[in-house]
Amino acid sequence: MAAAVEKAYETIRDGIVRGIYPQGSHITAQSLAAASGLSRTPVREAMRRLHAEGLIRFIANRGAFVSSWSESEIHQIYELRVLLEGFAAEAAARHATDEQLAELRRLANEMESFVQSDGEPEIDAIAARNNAFHKLIVQASGNSRLQGLLSAIVEVPLVLSTFRRYDLREMRRSMTQHAELVTALEAHDGEWARSVMESHILSARHTLLSRLARAEKA
Repeated sequence: MAAAVEKAYETIRDGIVRGIYPQGSHITAQSLAAASGLSRTPVREAMRRLHAEGLIRFIANRGAFVSSWSESEIHQIYELRVLLEGFAAEAAARHATDEQLAELRRLANEMESFVQSDGEPEIDAIAARNNAFHKLIVQASGNSRLQGLLSAIVEVPLVLSTFRRYDLREMRRSMTQHAELVTALEAHDGEWARSVMESHILSARHTLLSRLARAEKA
């Protein structure tokens, strides 16, 4: 049962992140079960988990809907990210192990290689490594409570497909910030690490909101 719930969770979450189930769309356990090849029982359990993470909203007498966020809510989410991930970066500068630092450098180098190569950047590959990069910094902070606080917050940029809204210049800037952040962590300079992380998140917020505003006018 646990394996089926996990499979249902990953399938539905992936569908939300990829835009198969767009923001605000109505979803049912029956349709999700058919799409995932699972029974409705694990699908319902997975939906409850996604609801707890804020990716699905249940509306009385109407059913379940993929969450959507207003401009005000996006501002609030990124304000929390600045505070919490800035704190995580500062703590990680003190507590990260050599193995964690090496993995962060590897992820940063791989993301940079994707945007420096010829052709279109591999968005899905970059997004997956970016997610792993930010999660590892939180783990490296040594503060287990931070992981719980950030688990739902960091999902929102994934659902909003932040990287898909970047042009090549903005993506390269983001990769440069990743590289500088790792350098700050390797130097065990908490103040520097916090500053880079805060700037990184604020620039991401600016890009996201400007793209959403353009989309609304189009």
